[in-house]
Amino acid sequence: MSIRYPAPLQPGDRIAVTSPSCGVGSQLRPRLEFCIKYLRDLGYEVVVGDCMDGAGVTSAPAPDRAAELTTMLVDPAIRAVVPPWGGELAIDLLPLLDFEAIGAAQPTWLVGYSDLTTVMVPLTLLTGIATLHGSNLMDTPCAVPEPLMPWLAAATAPAGSTLRQGAARAYRSGRHKHYAFHPRAQEMTFNTPGRWKLLGAPGEPAAQVSVTGRLIGGCLETISMLPGTPYGDVAGFVLEHAPEGLLFYVEVAEAEAVAAARMLHHLRLAGWFGHANAVLVGRSAGPPSGHFSQHDALVHALGELPIPVLYDLDLGHIPPQLAIVNGAVGTVELTPAAATFVQCLS
Repeated sequence: MSIRYPAPLQPGDRIAVTSPSCGVGSQLRPRLEFCIKYLRDLGYEVVVGDCMDGAGVTSAPAPDRAAELTTMLVDPAIRAVVPPWGGELAIDLLPLLDFEAIGAAQPTWLVGYSDLTTVMVPLTLLTGIATLHGSNLMDTPCAVPEPLMPWLAAATAPAGSTLRQGAARAYRSGRHKHYAFHPRAQEMTFNTPGRWKLLGAPGEPAAQVSVTGRLIGGCLETISMLPGTPYGDVAGFVLEHAPEGLLFYVEVAEAEAVAAARMLHHLRLAGWFGHANAVLVGRSAGPPSGHFSQHDALVHALGELPIPVLYDLDLGHIPPQLAIVNGAVGTVELTPAAATFVQCLS
């Protein structure tokens, strides 16, 4: 069965904002309003749901958040749902979301990363509907450096398009302008040179890889909770949608290196990487565990895999971010001269 892609966004389309995980506190409301205005100035109609409270760890009780997200995803007038950001406990939505109704409805873009991937990965696995891993709403006004593209460029691409991106020249390290004090920020500082690397050959200039598969993945701390549940049926997804195999991607948000190693081992032991043609690892935002680094975690958990493991890619909690369409066929090429990332929305 083919992956189902939402229709390309067009000016005049309705974009809905809700917080399936963490809401927005009063200090950051000016940033939220600026981001909503940014989308409206581009010609989109923006509606905001009721589940937005930032006083607690979640924006509302789980039944309310699940009902609002389901309603938005099945409403034919809403063409994209773009939460402000992730959070901590989106996992509590999974038994409450109406995946049957969502799967039967006209596909709608669900955009985000971090804890949002706790919902996005099951949504794609269970329904075959593509989801979009990219900057959240609060980062949307910020320029994305070439050859990367913002999520809006992916969401507005015509059906059947080929999206071409590549490695950023630099990434952001250190502190950044906090949106509470700079609510109208539209630029990020990318101050540290970076490159994509092949595990086992990080210093070899001749390292060369070309690998293809259907894309699926997200935040390691949250999607590593899915194996063994009804929401983590990777084998079923491969059987129905991805006979060509997967490009499985992960990124560490904040876990210490030993914890990241345990979670990667969990995914490997659960068989998730057994369906992969390669594993793509984003630049880690987590700290080391003493002398045990995030790189050591990759070697410990993934070093014996019989497939390429690429790391320090531009995805996750250290900007900039690739726009990645879960369910699309992707090809990653790494050569001594360049790194490219191509997705086919077909």
